Amino acid sequence: MRSTPPPPARRWDGSPLTHRVRRSLHVSPDGVSRLLRCGQGDRCRECGNRIEWYHRGAQRPVRLHPHELPAARVPAVCRWHVSSGVAYPGGDGSSWCRLPHAVVCPARDTPPTPPELIGLRRSLAVNTRRLIDAGAFTPCPAFPDSPASQRRNSAACRPARPVVQLLYVRYLAARPVDEIQCIAQTRRRHRCTSTLRSPDTPAGTWTLAPATATSGQLALPAAVMALYDLSALPYGEQLRWRAQRCPQHAATPTAADLAVADWEPFDPLRHHEHIHTRLPAHVRRRGPAGHTRQEAQP
Repeated sequence: MRSTPPPPARRWDGSPLTHRVRRSLHVSPDGVSRLLRCGQGDRCRECGNRIEWYHRGAQRPVRLHPHELPAARVPAVCRWHVSSGVAYPGGDGSSWCRLPHAVVCPARDTPPTPPELIGLRRSLAVNTRRLIDAGAFTPCPAFPDSPASQRRNSAACRPARPVVQLLYVRYLAARPVDEIQCIAQTRRRHRCTSTLRSPDTPAGTWTLAPATATSGQLALPAAVMALYDLSALPYGEQLRWRAQRCPQHAATPTAADLAVADWEPFDPLRHHEHIHTRLPAHVRRRGPAGHTRQEAQP
């Protein structure tokens, strides 16, 4: 990390100069949320290494490497800088810069790592192996919609990243509907392990809809797509899903948040690989003569 030089003790004319003591950001013990707007620490779900979340304007937050690196060691196309708590691509003219975690994530094979960052990526890979061997981390696939993952989920046609519609907005979920985890903090200061989908609450319905976003975008040539529709649920239930809280923590608004909600605004052009044209409520089975038939799931 870059050290901050001490401020001058006197002005140019020799008169004494007083400085206010800088206080670092901290979370108020009486606050509802435990998340800072900038520099929120977390771990990568793919490799287990530490990351920091930063906002980048009006777009979705970006994952940055938690330490600053000398700009000479980082290619110009990979440099980021943080100003007033907001991350921006490109350098700021200084000799230090930030780096997106995706560039050096050892769980990702593409895009190729620049030669200047191979050593850092190798050290992160060693740390990932240590976490796995110690049982402190269970890796998840970096690309849930890869051919291997699609083959595993083809029996039930279960999208790894489904499109969910709630509050008249379509979002791309980070994991299957029945695995979306609550982000609230428990009394033991751990993340809640409950899921949003509960047998005691009304569920959404799978439906086929035009492959568009909810912002008036034109439909793609692929006529329809499967999405999990929550529009028929009560307004309070849709707010609970949007806040990503289980029924228990939705009733206790004073519980803190320990993670950022996984919802990503759906864009049919950028997320076209996550569009599925078949409902997951049917299972395809092979008949004795090789014919394919569909049966409804229980």
